[in-house]
Amino acid sequence: MNVKLQELLSILPVYQVDQSIEKIEVTGLESDHRLLKEGNIFVCIKGFTVDGHKYAEEAVEKGAKVIIAEQPLSTAGAIVVLVPDTTRALALLASKYYDFASTKYPLIGITGTNGKTTTTYIIEKIYEAYEKKIGLIGTIQMKIGEQTYPIKNTTPDALTLQKTFHQMNEANVAAAVMEVSSHALDLGRVYGVDFDVALFTNLSQDHLDYHKDMDDYLRAKTLLFTGLGNGYGNHSKVAILNADDEASKIIAKSTAQPIMTYGIENEADVIATNITYELTKTIFELKTPIGNVTVESRLIGAFNVYNILGATAVAISQHIPLDVIKEALQSIRGVDGRFEPVIAGQDFGVIVDYAHTDDSLRNVLDTINEFKKRKVYVVVGCGGDRDKTKRPLMAQVAVQHSDIAILTSDNPRTEDPNAILADMTKGLNATNYEVIVNRKLAIERAIQLAEKDDIILIAGKGHETYQEIHGIRHDFDDRVIAKNAIEQRG
Repeated sequence: MNVKLQELLSILPVYQVDQSIEKIEVTGLESDHRLLKEGNIFVCIKGFTVDGHKYAEEAVEKGAKVIIAEQPLSTAGAIVVLVPDTTRALALLASKYYDFASTKYPLIGITGTNGKTTTTYIIEKIYEAYEKKIGLIGTIQMKIGEQTYPIKNTTPDALTLQKTFHQMNEANVAAAVMEVSSHALDLGRVYGVDFDVALFTNLSQDHLDYHKDMDDYLRAKTLLFTGLGNGYGNHSKVAILNADDEASKIIAKSTAQPIMTYGIENEADVIATNITYELTKTIFELKTPIGNVTVESRLIGAFNVYNILGATAVAISQHIPLDVIKEALQSIRGVDGRFEPVIAGQDFGVIVDYAHTDDSLRNVLDTINEFKKRKVYVVVGCGGDRDKTKRPLMAQVAVQHSDIAILTSDNPRTEDPNAILADMTKGLNATNYEVIVNRKLAIERAIQLAEKDDIILIAGKGHETYQEIHGIRHDFDDRVIAKNAIEQRG
């Protein structure tokens, strides 16, 4: 759609342009020179490995009419607009170009170390039970109603987000829910986004390859809450916090908006009591400000009760009736790669889960230990090119909370998998573990060892259908490998 450049630039508090732009119209925005169309604005973004300023000439050749840059450019044939920060400028320009689409319906943002994907999934199912169309942006996919789209990052860049919000508005969604990673918050991917609900799940060690320490990691998370209510919309705002996580006390100080809480151990607005954990279901009393009900869910374990409570708090904040919430909670079968059973006629349990931090691995193993009848096996590794400090922590949790741990590769990426495993086992004072570098062989080994009523947890990759080795993605699905191994065992 065509817009006047002068009107679009009016959202920027500071910019410089050395020629008249009064009659100039543009056809869109783009930050990837390869995707440019005639009449577009090209915004030069300085990334980790690529500087968009280097592609200004090529952008003009492809039809860019305007270049937004942080430094003077001698580009002929296009108007150059100088701004202090192109990342912030892109977010604001995209928001205005798409008519502040994130203000058109309630937008729910979910951040935290664990539970984001499952919580967004539960919220989606509650809206479906309420017979309302919802948009979803998550780790696994993007959805608008029943239509699904692939996704590259947990949280896309600012321009992609605004395009998506506009697309959701065109599809008449009643609400949208999205996962918001600490990287996205820190890198400004959600600049210009107007959230109405901000939900915090929990905080444990992760991403210390990016953040300098846990304080910096938490600081990034708080950005979702400090920005709550700073957008252009007029919907009521609410922060929803986990009352059982210490980080919530700091996050609570980061927002001026009303707060709702949920939890199990501490007093909260939405709380679960009388919890019974079983291999195939979890039963508990759900107490809320709008009433109390008994819930029987096929989502297993304490960590999933927290996910349910957080999603319930979101639903209550959006005035969804309790009977609809209960109906949805009891109809949910599960989430891909999250405590997902593999069933192929065997007389022992096999569970695949995305747990890839020491805290999430401990949570899943603790849940399994609640209802185990015999031995617990865990197959787990650590990703390459990521936080190295959590590797020995993962191994410690594996050996301490299982009968036999099989340590193996995850996604080694560009690292030597043997070096990753050496990091995991360094200082490990235990005898109940094996090291098998090949992940397929490690899974097959666990299935060969298992006897009747044992439980195997295959952790770390969950829904992923690839294994990344030396920068190349190979087809690999823990669920498929496990199923084939069970069938071959007979």
